[in-house]
Amino acid sequence: MEGVSLLGCMAAAGLTALLGVSAPGPSPPPPQPPPQLDDADVQRAVDQLDQVVEAAMKRTGAPGVAVAVVHEGEVVHLKGYGVRKAGEKAAVNADTVFQLASVSKPIASTVVAGAVGVDGWSEPVAPNVPDFRLKDPWVTRHVTAADLFSHRSGLPDHAGDLLEDLGYDRAYVLSHLRYEPLAPFRASYAYTNFGLTAAAQAVADEKNTSWEKLAADTLYKPAGMTSTSSRFEDFAKARNRAWGHVETADGDWTARYVRDPDAQSPAGGVSSSARDMAVWLRLQLADGKLDGEQIIDAEALERTHWPESVANPPGAPAARTGFYGLGWNVSYDDAGRLRLSHTGAFALGAHTNVTMLPGEQLGIVVLTNTSPVGVADAVALDFFDIAEHGKVSRDWIPLVDALYQQQEDAGRSKTDYAHPPSGAEPAKPAGTYTGTFRSDYYGPAQVVAGTDGTLTLRLGPKPQSYRLTHYDGDTFSFRTAGENAVGLTGVTFTPDGKSFTVEYLNAEGLGTFTRTPSTP
Repeated sequence: MEGVSLLGCMAAAGLTALLGVSAPGPSPPPPQPPPQLDDADVQRAVDQLDQVVEAAMKRTGAPGVAVAVVHEGEVVHLKGYGVRKAGEKAAVNADTVFQLASVSKPIASTVVAGAVGVDGWSEPVAPNVPDFRLKDPWVTRHVTAADLFSHRSGLPDHAGDLLEDLGYDRAYVLSHLRYEPLAPFRASYAYTNFGLTAAAQAVADEKNTSWEKLAADTLYKPAGMTSTSSRFEDFAKARNRAWGHVETADGDWTARYVRDPDAQSPAGGVSSSARDMAVWLRLQLADGKLDGEQIIDAEALERTHWPESVANPPGAPAARTGFYGLGWNVSYDDAGRLRLSHTGAFALGAHTNVTMLPGEQLGIVVLTNTSPVGVADAVALDFFDIAEHGKVSRDWIPLVDALYQQQEDAGRSKTDYAHPPSGAEPAKPAGTYTGTFRSDYYGPAQVVAGTDGTLTLRLGPKPQSYRLTHYDGDTFSFRTAGENAVGLTGVTFTPDGKSFTVEYLNAEGLGTFTRTPSTP
């Protein structure tokens, strides 16, 4: 579920889909209509925020939330709710640091805008990133930062994420994107954390610095965002930080995992507080300016707000198209108002949302410390409903939660490995399957047998061990782990044991491991 962009254009055009067409250098969108919300409309929504947040927390059990609202350059709401860690007393406040997950993307596009201006978005990426190549040499030579930030490079959905789950670092993942099959360049849309990361890394490399330092020097330090970092180490050692929670089978929340997203830092590795995010909202809504100082060039920042790719074609005659810009979901409502938004979600324990109506000079950010159950998105949607219509238009939590569940279920195997078929064929002797194997994409693998004949699969650079359970004949299963876990998945060996394919690693045909020559 890592780095999903689920909410996107929901309020105007439905969820982000995987089709679209675009070309570089779009024309600027039409001017925004006059504001339609006055101070009283916004204040009405602000006055009801406590009730909205507390109701969502009570309904879902979410331990902690922080919210910031900016209107016409002023922070009109800034507050924490609940606790940083379930079962403990330390309260969430405006300075509690949360992992942002994919809300890192519009922050990254702000950094790139500040670093390269308008023209830098159209520069080729490959010359600046060692070993970065895509499968098509022509695409490699022409793919730009704008292509990768708007997910129109042709890379498959979430390309590289499973390599990160196995423990590979950023350099390895970026150097192995060359094996991924490509959809038509600039004529398709697929959301990719590591495509965007490659573009951000290219900008940093061209500036002869690290991405983490570039982000700090370009945005965090000049804006005074002292609690914001693109390094996991800074989040982990923060004294006032929120712990990520996952839901147990009985519906409680537990801080079971710690998610280190450094490999894809530009796409999902930022941590920040509601107070700092309010500063960034002010900058976004003021054309890159803070307290009279131009932090990010106004024209370069505006460029990040333009539609680049069609992320969600209209599903009905009256529906509206949803777009993706440079790190932003971009949509327009019936009045022609621009709506910018992004959701962040870690299945291991983070859910965030930022939504802005630039023409109204209004924005909200919602940070939560749970895996996604709809709270962050629903609070933002409720807030804008109340501001615009005086009441909530629908019950958003079950709708949004169902969409997250749908995405999670889509990755699960259609085979019920927990229940082998009646009359299943026995496995061959363990020695048929044991040995050392390799995949060009996923690297080395090992299958070892215990003294009792039980097989264990080892994957990744610091091998992760998965016990294999026999299913039928030469097919086994194991329970997946990590951010993109999909429950039980299959491992099927060829009859001679010379290769095997891991089902959940094989969506793009890259999940086959072949016995190395040194193995008998």
